[in-house]
Amino acid sequence: MQEDTNLIDIAQPKFAIEEIARLGAQQMLAAALEAEVAAYLNQHSHSLTSNGLRAVVRNGYHQERDIATAMGPLRVRVPRTRDRNGETEAFASSLIPKYMRKSLALEEALPYFYLGGLSNGDFIPCFEKLFGQEVRGVSSASITRLKQVWSDEMRAWKQRDLSDRRYCYLWVDGIHFNTRNEERLCVLVAIGATAEGKKELVAVEGGYRESEPSWRSLLDNLKQRGLEDPLLCIGDGALGFWKALRDVFPESKEQRCWVHKTANILDKMPKSVQPQAKELIHCIYQAEKKQKAEEAYAEFIERYEDRYPKAVKCLEKDADVLFSFYSFPAAHWQHIRSTNVIESTFATVRLRTKKTRGHGSMTTTLAMAFKLVERAEQRWRKIKKYQLVEKLFKGVEFKDGEEVKLAA
Repeated sequence: MQEDTNLIDIAQPKFAIEEIARLGAQQMLAAALEAEVAAYLNQHSHSLTSNGLRAVVRNGYHQERDIATAMGPLRVRVPRTRDRNGETEAFASSLIPKYMRKSLALEEALPYFYLGGLSNGDFIPCFEKLFGQEVRGVSSASITRLKQVWSDEMRAWKQRDLSDRRYCYLWVDGIHFNTRNEERLCVLVAIGATAEGKKELVAVEGGYRESEPSWRSLLDNLKQRGLEDPLLCIGDGALGFWKALRDVFPESKEQRCWVHKTANILDKMPKSVQPQAKELIHCIYQAEKKQKAEEAYAEFIERYEDRYPKAVKCLEKDADVLFSFYSFPAAHWQHIRSTNVIESTFATVRLRTKKTRGHGSMTTTLAMAFKLVERAEQRWRKIKKYQLVEKLFKGVEFKDGEEVKLAA
C-alpha cells in the first residue's frame, strides 16, 4: 500500500483532494488492522508449543480486496494468523469482517438513496460518481434484496407484542395511491401517542378500500396482540373505521378530523363563497370553549342552510363527534383536531411514487411505505405537555381543555 503513495505526486494540481483523503484513509486502515492483529497475538502470547515457542503466530495476509466506502474504494490486506497447536481460532478482524465488500456507512446509505427517489437502474452510475469507479456489491440486485429485507422486517413488526403499549391518542387514515400495475392501493395507517408523548407507528396494512372488514381486521389484530382501548381516536368520516372501532375498542372516544371535514364542506360550495365559509369553520374548531364553538357552528348552519344544504348536511353529519377534543387538555388540541401527522408523513410516500411511476407489487409498495414512515417517525415531535397524558390515563376529567378540580 506504500507503493500507491510513492507513485503519487501530490504537488500536481490535477491530483484531487479526494484522492489524498482516500490514500490517507487506506493507510490508517492498514495501521488499524496491524494494531488489531498485534493485540490478538499479545492476547495469546501465553500459549506455547511443546518446544517452548509461541503457538499463535502471524501467517501473512488474506487475499487483497477492495472495500467500497464513502472515500472511494480502499484496497486492504487483512492479516492472517495460525495456531501451531490447533487450539484457537484464527484471527478475525472486527474492522473488516470476512466477505465484507462495502462499508457499513455505504450499506446504510442504500435505503436512503432508494427511498429518496433513486431508481434501481441509477444506482451504479450514481454510486460510481460518488464513491469511485469500482463499487463492488452495489447493484440493482442489492435493492431487490433490500426490498425483501424490508418485507421480512415489516412481517416481524406486525407480529410484535403490544401488551406493554398503551396509547392515549390514535390517529387513523387510509392513504390511496397507484402502483406500477395500475392498481389503486389503499394503505391503512394507525399512529399512536404514548404516555411519554411520543408518536409512533402502530399499524400499516394494505388493501383496496377503507371498508369495515379491512379496518376490523387491522383493529382485531392489534387487540389480539394485547393493545388496550385508546382514549381517543382521530380520523376522517369514513364509516368503515368507526363501525369497526365501536365493536373492537368500544371504550374509545371519537374525534372527526377537522381538516378532512373542512375540505369536504368546501367542496360542496362555489369557490366564490369558500374563503368566508372557511373562516367561519375555523371559528368553530378554534374556539377556546365548546359553547363558543357551538355558537359558531349554529351560525354556519343559519347562514348557509338555504343556499348550500349539502354543505350544511356534511357539517351536521358528525355533530356528536366534532367537539370531543374539548374533553382533553388544551395543549393537545392542535394534535388531536386532525390527522395531519399521517397526511404530512404520507406526502413523502406519494412523492416517492411519482418519482418512480409506482414501485411494483402491493407487497413491495407496502414494505417501502413502512420504511418511509419508520424513517419519518424519527422526526415526529412529541405532544406538547405530554405529562398530562398520565392524568388522562388515571381518569382525570378535562372540560374546555382545563382540568376539572374536584370539590374539597
